[in-house]
Amino acid sequence: MLNNLKPFIQEVWNKAGFQTATAIQGTAIPIILEGKDVIAESPTGTGKTLAYLLPLLHKIDSSKQGLQAVVLASSQELVMQIFQEFQKWSEGSGIRGTSIIGGANPKRQLEKLKKRPQVIFATPGRLLELIKQKKVKMHEVKLIVLDEGDQLLIPEHLSYVQDIVKSTMSDRQVVLFSATLKPATEKLAKEMTKEPEMIRISKAEAAAESGEVEHLYFLCEMRDKIKLLEKIARLDGTKSLAFINDIAELEVFKEKLHFKDLSVGVLHSDMKKLDRQAALKDFRDGKMKMLVATDVAARGLDIQGVTHVVQVDHPRDLSQYVHRSGRTGRMGADGTVISLVTEREERELKRFCRELNVPLHKRIFFKGQITAEEQKVQR
Repeated sequence: MLNNLKPFIQEVWNKAGFQTATAIQGTAIPIILEGKDVIAESPTGTGKTLAYLLPLLHKIDSSKQGLQAVVLASSQELVMQIFQEFQKWSEGSGIRGTSIIGGANPKRQLEKLKKRPQVIFATPGRLLELIKQKKVKMHEVKLIVLDEGDQLLIPEHLSYVQDIVKSTMSDRQVVLFSATLKPATEKLAKEMTKEPEMIRISKAEAAAESGEVEHLYFLCEMRDKIKLLEKIARLDGTKSLAFINDIAELEVFKEKLHFKDLSVGVLHSDMKKLDRQAALKDFRDGKMKMLVATDVAARGLDIQGVTHVVQVDHPRDLSQYVHRSGRTGRMGADGTVISLVTEREERELKRFCRELNVPLHKRIFFKGQITAEEQKVQR
């Protein structure tokens, strides 16, 4: 499959040390290269971004001016993350790309557009504004990618996305990727595509590619969750992503952990864009051992090397448990999911793990380390 891609892509692939393509990449890349429309569902952490980015890069003619491809995503962070991947994989190709997001300085974005990018990575609202102002010309666009399609085809974005797709010529190719494909999303996607190829990678196929993920839990009172989180933040060699549902509570946790001199950052949707980017950068670069986030803020973000996912607040339902857990054990690495639960939540957690058919182990802290209760007795 990779042998069909341009040499510069193969070079980055070898440099990145990847061995084989994941199931979604192996299936989607040849179909996208053929020029067919695609609707694809594949669980979190299975390499979806490269499944569309590599064929997109292959298709761009760097000798031609003018916009040739557009990638849409629902959040500013996700757009920036995909754009960073693009920068890494397009090195030495001469392909020009730019990011266009809401909340950024419009003047700077117009400057970027003067450089005639061949690929634009954008949030739908801002891109449509620029199309209407005739600052972005869509008539030469041959490929439109909808990333995290589930989030793009919700009422808030839907009409923008439909108008953007309609602004291109009818021979364009549309591909949509999502971690979960609800029937309503699939129906909308089919209306935007022509005879699309449906790709579904099952959880079992994806699990076969991911590393070993251990599921642990600590039983505690609600008020003791912060103490346990502090102990987890002190563990050596960890990079933890912790989930809290409520923004106000998240800020309280941050204050308490900072008071204990722990390198912990927070991520939620009410933060200013630059603060969110700074927190993400510090966490990615390893300057910060733990990032405490809300589900909305962490959605779609791909952070390499997360060793532990901590569920401080119990997930709403099974799919939220799966989504959070999918942040660790990505691309063949091992990982640990820790749930901090009250007695009532413990019953629910056990039910989740039975349904997922994953072993669940109760743990305690002993001398600052995670230990099984019976081992404490033996010591």
